[in-house]
Amino acid sequence: MTEEEILDNAEEQVVSENEEQVDALATDETQEEIIVEKEEEVVEVEDIPAVVVLKKEVNKDFDWSINKRGANIYSVDKKKELENLYDNTFRTITENEIVQGVVTLITDTDVVLNIGFKSDGLIPRSEFRDMPDLKPGDPVDVYVESKENKKGQLVLSRKKAKLTNAWDAIVDAHANDKIITGKVISKTKGGLIVDAFGLETFLPGSQIDVKPITDYDQFVGKVMEFKVVKINEIIKNAVVSHKALIEFDLESQRQEIIGKLEKGQVLEGTIKNITDFGAFIDLGGVDGLLYITDISWGRINHPNEVLEINQKINVVVLDFDDNKKRISLGLKQLHAHPWDTLTADINEGANVKGKIVNIEDYGAFLEITPGVEGLIHVSEVNWSSQPINSRDFFKLGDEFEAKVVTIDREERKMSLSLKALSPDPWTEVPNKYPVGSKHSGEVKNITPYGVFVELDSVIGGMVHISDLSWTKRYNHPNEFTKVGETLDVIVLEVDLDNRKIVLGHKQLEEDPWDTFEKLFPVGSIHTGTVTRREDKGAIVQLPYGIEAFAPTRHIKKEDNKLLEVEETCEFKILEFDRDDKKIIVSHTRVIEDAKIVEKQKVEKEVKKTEKKTQDAVKQVNKQVERSTLGDLGVLESLKAQMEETEGKKKK
Repeated sequence: MTEEEILDNAEEQVVSENEEQVDALATDETQEEIIVEKEEEVVEVEDIPAVVVLKKEVNKDFDWSINKRGANIYSVDKKKELENLYDNTFRTITENEIVQGVVTLITDTDVVLNIGFKSDGLIPRSEFRDMPDLKPGDPVDVYVESKENKKGQLVLSRKKAKLTNAWDAIVDAHANDKIITGKVISKTKGGLIVDAFGLETFLPGSQIDVKPITDYDQFVGKVMEFKVVKINEIIKNAVVSHKALIEFDLESQRQEIIGKLEKGQVLEGTIKNITDFGAFIDLGGVDGLLYITDISWGRINHPNEVLEINQKINVVVLDFDDNKKRISLGLKQLHAHPWDTLTADINEGANVKGKIVNIEDYGAFLEITPGVEGLIHVSEVNWSSQPINSRDFFKLGDEFEAKVVTIDREERKMSLSLKALSPDPWTEVPNKYPVGSKHSGEVKNITPYGVFVELDSVIGGMVHISDLSWTKRYNHPNEFTKVGETLDVIVLEVDLDNRKIVLGHKQLEEDPWDTFEKLFPVGSIHTGTVTRREDKGAIVQLPYGIEAFAPTRHIKKEDNKLLEVEETCEFKILEFDRDDKKIIVSHTRVIEDAKIVEKQKVEKEVKKTEKKTQDAVKQVNKQVERSTLGDLGVLESLKAQMEETEGKKKK
């Protein structure tokens, strides 16, 4: 066979091979370089599979007699050179690392990438949704999951590469305090989800802004700057904050503003927030607090009575603290104190008008002008000696006219009186309510020691508990009367200096104890009923409604049990004290006396029987000189009488 025939056969054999295999051989960096010239010549080279060498001219010096064993004719150096040349065409790749690949082909479902490995890798096209303009030749970072799976394929992932790069960038930002940019993609419970470098991070609601945020939807879709404040290496989770950046900027502004602050300096600010205790003022990057007590010289219940959100006002710097970064502001200090401008006609004895701005237990404060107040003490409300509850008498906002009692402009204090506007009714008490006069009044108050009775709208007096009844002793006045009832009283004493009237109720009747002394003499016995038991004894009601006291040892019954309430029995008067209106009685003494009387009666009967027996014996002795057996019957009868008498004695 001629050389031309050999070349023709080789060319036909190459053409018949799979076109894709030829193309792969032509582009694969791991194969021998194919030299393409205008005229093609195919030569089979031993030990290099499917290698086609194309030359412009046929090598006339080629030794066609060399077979496959001829490969061993390479020298050691030449062979080493060829091996190095072959190895350098490959790239060193390890699993679980990120490498850069080049897009070689894009299909409807996959993207083919060449990473310099012995085979290309395929990645689903869905992982390139964020790269709509992707085209062959573009470089792309990919993650090597496996160099060779069960099918012998190279497994790559762009998604994992993105997540790994994103996490590394977030960790680096957290470690080096870097600012990152992210896009808010959705709202979640308690905050927002931010896409940072392709990784979802959490933005808490409290870290969105320095101001409270209620509407999270307004931030969805926005691209914002953030600071990584917390990371979790285990679950690859991060928390970001936009508020931290704002606070950093505000802190810079704060330091600059605080550095220029001086006490007494007047600044313009905007009301940022209003609370119960004051208002926060934005001074242009730094906040100051305007306390409610520094808003107005007059009393206000809430700052929103005089201030509004976003209102611009001038304030004065009262104090500031560099360490705690607090600034105290004042508004009322921009105006003179009302006490300093108080007119001279307001002095002691002058009548003033105002409204109630504060109520305490001891009285109420009447505001004459904003910032100028006077105290109306409860004792200056009216001329009555009856205690007054200031919270019941006064109401906030009520207007009153009062008389100035005392005024101290230096101490900025003033005491006022309502009762001083009317004449003192106590000057007429001796004529209107003389001692011994009888009246009817309403029970206004009851205390443990007595009853307060109102004689008219101003004057009243006290009935002591001991002056309620001649005959009964009460533990508490409410056992006798109730608030609101009408009670007849008599004036016992009038004390103008202390403005007190002593009243009595039992004095309306004559003292019955003169009569009781005759009805209940000591030693007399009367029927009584136990009405109440006490620790030391019992209260016993005797006839005519009079009460007596029986000590515990004097209420024992015959069976040694104590008398119970509502039991009726006889009692003996042991003691009668007219001055102290006290009677001591005993039921036990009645029982003891009855036993003594019975004993005396028995003893008397025994003595009578003994005397009768003795008389009979004497009579028998006179009639009988000597006794016989027949006469012994009289003796037996006498003996029986004597035994009967002896039995009575023993009994």
